[in-house]
Amino acid sequence: MANSESVAPGTSALFTPLRIRGVEARNRVMISPMQQYAGGSDGLAGDYHLAHVGRFALGGAGMVIMEATAIEPIGRNSWGDLGLWSDMHVEPLARCAALIKSCGSVSGIQMVHAGRKASINPPWLGGMPLGAADAERGSPPWAVIGPSAVAAGPEWPLPMEMSAADIQASVVLWANAARRAADAGFQIIDLHGAHGYLLHSFLSPLANHRTDLYGGPIENRMRYCYEVVDAIRAAIPDEIAIFYRLSALDGIEGGWTLDDSVVFCRGLLARGVDVIDCSSGGATGDRKSDTRIRRGYAFHAPYSRVLRAETGGLVATVGLIVDPFQAEAILEAGDADIVAIGREALFNPNWPHHARNALSGENFSAWNKEAGWWLKRRGFLLRELENQGETPMSRYSGQGDGQ
Repeated sequence: MANSESVAPGTSALFTPLRIRGVEARNRVMISPMQQYAGGSDGLAGDYHLAHVGRFALGGAGMVIMEATAIEPIGRNSWGDLGLWSDMHVEPLARCAALIKSCGSVSGIQMVHAGRKASINPPWLGGMPLGAADAERGSPPWAVIGPSAVAAGPEWPLPMEMSAADIQASVVLWANAARRAADAGFQIIDLHGAHGYLLHSFLSPLANHRTDLYGGPIENRMRYCYEVVDAIRAAIPDEIAIFYRLSALDGIEGGWTLDDSVVFCRGLLARGVDVIDCSSGGATGDRKSDTRIRRGYAFHAPYSRVLRAETGGLVATVGLIVDPFQAEAILEAGDADIVAIGREALFNPNWPHHARNALSGENFSAWNKEAGWWLKRRGFLLRELENQGETPMSRYSGQGDGQ
């Protein structure tokens, strides 16, 4: 579907359904994939992950995308990442996909290879590369790979440069993981091609110093990513949508640019990618190196606007989207077709429901009936008390009857 689809007058853009290939989302709110580092060394999804995604689906999101899952063990960020490198991962993930769909959301999963930014601690332990002290605690580091033997930063390990044979083997791993995602019942596969991970590393001149068919001019640096997309599109049923999470620019002198992204995204869409999932930065291990990216509310919207206008494809935007009217304005302005929320959903899993109430005045009609009727009764009682002049502190401030 082209991004020129109009929204009927008087209708909330955020809560207009969206058809993407073989699936229809009930609204334009997407829960962005967020790593939880809770998978254990085997990469298996557990009850925690089921509860984690279930609350977002019950919260009213149109699409819920599960966290980054690695296509091979060395492609994990950390020991706690989920995996899709084995058939044993399918059944636990299938529970999550089924729950998401049963609650009315479209189920998605992100696939990743962390490349030269693999083998790190979780964020609450610093998010830096594993070392000897971590090995003593049972979390040893592992060898990392990349397009070139160029470390992500001064304190980061030197990756092994992938050979042409390694690259072709990696493409097969991506396709096999996508098949497993399809077998698990996911309706969207989101490829993590941002934030300095393997796909992004091949694109960025900061990480890719190759001189063969996979390096040098942009046509060569895009080659690996295109081969991955082609292999995945061929490996999965046609009705499954492919999203591509992209760093629209590196924000560093000599790095990947927004103009590069326009060229790249045109090729992605031609190869069967359905949505460009727009992010930015992260090309190196130094979180402060991308000085040309100013972080603020909806700070990726200017980039997603350009990608949408220049490619004609569907585009999602993410990044400090916290308010329903802000989200509505993003869509009405033509900056994106989908609004992705992450940390805001962790803070308030019911954000989509609250957004609908704020934008349309609907009173719990879209909530699941098991909760909605309780909330309607609560609303009636609260309004009754408000009409009587009661407040939550009346009993304790001498305003109530004290009974």
